[in-house]
Amino acid sequence: MLIHVGYDIGLQLHAPTPLLLLLDVHPSRRRDIVYEDVRNEPDIPVEHGLDLYGNRTQRLIAQPGSLKLSYRAVVRDSGVPEEQPWNAREIPVAELPNSAMHFLSGSRYCETDELTPLAWQLFGNVEPGFARVKAICDFVHNHIKFDYQAARSTRTAAEAYQERTGVCRDFAHLAIAFCRCLNIPAAYVNGYLGDIGVPADPAPMDFSAWFEAYIDHRWVTFDARHNIPRTGRVVIARGRDAADVAMITSFGQHYLSEFKVVCEEVNPQRAQQLTSRAA
Repeated sequence: MLIHVGYDIGLQLHAPTPLLLLLDVHPSRRRDIVYEDVRNEPDIPVEHGLDLYGNRTQRLIAQPGSLKLSYRAVVRDSGVPEEQPWNAREIPVAELPNSAMHFLSGSRYCETDELTPLAWQLFGNVEPGFARVKAICDFVHNHIKFDYQAARSTRTAAEAYQERTGVCRDFAHLAIAFCRCLNIPAAYVNGYLGDIGVPADPAPMDFSAWFEAYIDHRWVTFDARHNIPRTGRVVIARGRDAADVAMITSFGQHYLSEFKVVCEEVNPQRAQQLTSRAA
């Protein structure tokens, strides 16, 4: 399967402004990229690097006026829906690798101290492992109503539980917090998720958020918003929560003038057209 992904993001700035971007396809998927085309207007120097979580970063200084960030890529994907490893076991804390321990603690949007009693009340008697994480997803999926108009960048997991409304990041934050309360490492993930193998959503395409839980000595993908196995996720960044993987961090004032996200399955002929256009 071939997936066409990309974005067009327009910014308006009134002064020279340093920007930190987390918009590149994650290093774990770089080998799957058939082609990519990056265009910034105006063309300004960009410094590439990696952050503490291994995500690809871009640093630049935007000048006053308009800045348009554009990206297109074709990514090869297995086309296989995500696995449901029902026999995956929960790993005792004493056996967790050091790399997973960081994902047990509370974070900016995931208040484990506040939610721990509730988590054990709701899920303490569920079979540990995949079944417990799936029970968390089922609960969050039914508890929160998706409402794009209710999006709020400051909403935390505890607030999402209380308000019972939110967007994909809120579903992810609440599920992550519950997992960590139960000593299951959980990481926040954002990236592309198109309407592949499911009915098309009439709403404009956007980036998506989901999470990964560390069970059976590996990271397993879960999505409390959609709550079904999906095909064709393309990861951009991973972190403890949305604060770690902000797609645009502006060290100064800016205004968003354009925002478009592309994620669609394409046939080889269409992929060839896109490649030729990029060349």
